[in-house]
Amino acid sequence: MRHRVAHRKLGRVTPHRIALLRNLATALFERERIRTTLAKAKELRPYAEKLITMAKREDDRSHAKRLVGRDIRDPEVVTKLFDSLGARFAARPGGYTRILRLGPRKGDGAEMAIVELLGSEYQPGKKDEKAKKGEEGAPKTKAEAKGADEAKPAKAKTPRKAKAEKAAEK
Repeated sequence: MRHRVAHRKLGRVTPHRIALLRNLATALFERERIRTTLAKAKELRPYAEKLITMAKREDDRSHAKRLVGRDIRDPEVVTKLFDSLGARFAARPGGYTRILRLGPRKGDGAEMAIVELLGSEYQPGKKDEKAKKGEEGAPKTKAEAKGADEAKPAKAKTPRKAKAEKAAEK
């Protein structure tokens, strides 16, 4: 039995597990939404939330940046964490992440999940607006696509083909 045993080992030795969590946290703060296994997601959640709580600190901000910098090695991500993410969650007392289960992975059956920061949810309305307006240069219907193909300028001919055509005309 695993009574009073805190964390999952994730099949890795301690330094490898720490590096894995650091890399996952860096990717989460950089992209705000990542796809990983459910076990890794559940281990990442408290790790990332402690870093966000540290980024919210107002009393000793430079020391907090140094402490977070031990785990997040990318200075751009640390800056984003303290400037935008810390400000976003300033009024929130905790629970900065959400885990969405995706089901089993096709190859090995591992349970997959999406970990996302609150406020970066998927918004399908943006994609529909692009489809309604039509992207510039992209045809809206099949008829327009045929017309666009006909309207394309002819390819520049190579010098050998140009000579051959001139000879055929004479």
